[in-house]
Amino acid sequence: MCGIFGIVGHAEASNLTYLGLHALQHRGQESAGIVASDGMALRAHRQMGLVADIFDVPVLAGLPGQAAIGHVRYSTAGGSALKNAQPLFVQYAGGQCAIAHNGNLVNAAELKQQLEADGAIFQSDADTEVILHLLARSKQPTFEQKIVEALRKVTGAYSLLVLTENKLVAVRDPHGIRPLVLGRMKEGAYVLASESTALDLIEAEIVRELEPGELLVVENGLMRTSKPFAEPPRQARCIFEHVYFARPDSTLFGSNVYEVRKELGRQLAKEQPAPGADLVIAVPDSGVPAAIGFSQASGIPYDVGLIRSHYVGRTFIEPQQSIRHFGVKLKLSAVRQVLKGKRVVVVDDSIVRGTTSRKIVKMIKAAGAVEVHLRISSPPTKWPCYYGIDTPSRQELIAATHTLEEIATYVTADSLGYISQEGLGRAVGDPERGSFCTACFSGKYLIGDFGEERSEPSKLTA
Repeated sequence: MCGIFGIVGHAEASNLTYLGLHALQHRGQESAGIVASDGMALRAHRQMGLVADIFDVPVLAGLPGQAAIGHVRYSTAGGSALKNAQPLFVQYAGGQCAIAHNGNLVNAAELKQQLEADGAIFQSDADTEVILHLLARSKQPTFEQKIVEALRKVTGAYSLLVLTENKLVAVRDPHGIRPLVLGRMKEGAYVLASESTALDLIEAEIVRELEPGELLVVENGLMRTSKPFAEPPRQARCIFEHVYFARPDSTLFGSNVYEVRKELGRQLAKEQPAPGADLVIAVPDSGVPAAIGFSQASGIPYDVGLIRSHYVGRTFIEPQQSIRHFGVKLKLSAVRQVLKGKRVVVVDDSIVRGTTSRKIVKMIKAAGAVEVHLRISSPPTKWPCYYGIDTPSRQELIAATHTLEEIATYVTADSLGYISQEGLGRAVGDPERGSFCTACFSGKYLIGDFGEERSEPSKLTA
């Protein structure tokens, strides 16, 4: 759950990287960083917090040069600490190098153990540092060959940006799990970003997505590309990017995210109708497009029944222990005038532990709704993700430990319905789901062996 941005060939590289990271802030709010190159040396600034709070005019002025990469982080491997903030920046025998990574390596612990046994000293807990150690130890003659050799030893999901004093390298893993988009500015600068929305902000033209397994190098104003990795039997693009993670205004894996989410809502209405309901509302913001689609397909009017506060970050000060039960109310508030006396369909993108859904349903009923029918625009999340999205262990996933009826009872909904995996596939334009990773719904992991997660979890009490 991270966002990466890079640019090469522009006099204001750091300023544009700042803007790009701002557009990718939804992909990570724990830390952010920028590393810039002036052709002679790299300079870095990394800090915990949000992009707008970390970077100001003096900080960006201290990052001169025509090339830069940036990163916004939400930790999935390694804790939430400054030492794990990216881009990671090192000096090694070949010069200076910085790396920004979106994804997760499933064999990082094994590789780290081998490297430490061979004398390596790690400065962070991030799996990304493994790549740097492998790169630094490579005996290959060119920098690109060192990267290829290092990446052939890792397994998992990675979209990478690697910056040296004089070149920018971008790589996408052979399965294409995490997105990476190439763009170009009018002035000729090349831009790379996790999502197209970052290119829109800086008015860069979207050229294309990098292909799975592609390695792209920009050096001396010229771009070259290759596919040096063995091609796997199938792609495994992350379906959850479309369900929840990406911004609705992005074009991802060839489809507009907003339109896909509306289609998810339409499919959901066909599969899980709510006859007799008076209105459809969304759990904002990610549930809004699906709720609109549900309304369009069902003919039930859409209205705004929940308002989200945009000023509650991941951390906030709670004046007293006694008010912690407010929880969701800090982020969402119900519109009583809309909900009172109504039979309401509530559309959300997913249920993970179920605790938030329970609070939301209770809030809507407390505002006067006479019935609440919860509809989810993804299938039940039963399995953890190992490829870069922070989902809890299987023991904590309510759909892995409870039946549909038990979940409905726990969240206090009058009815509960999920979209099917087949409906999800139709909505993303891939009915057989042959080019997407759906492991969080199906338990079918394409990369890595997670046998301990395949056993049935013990029953939890709701």
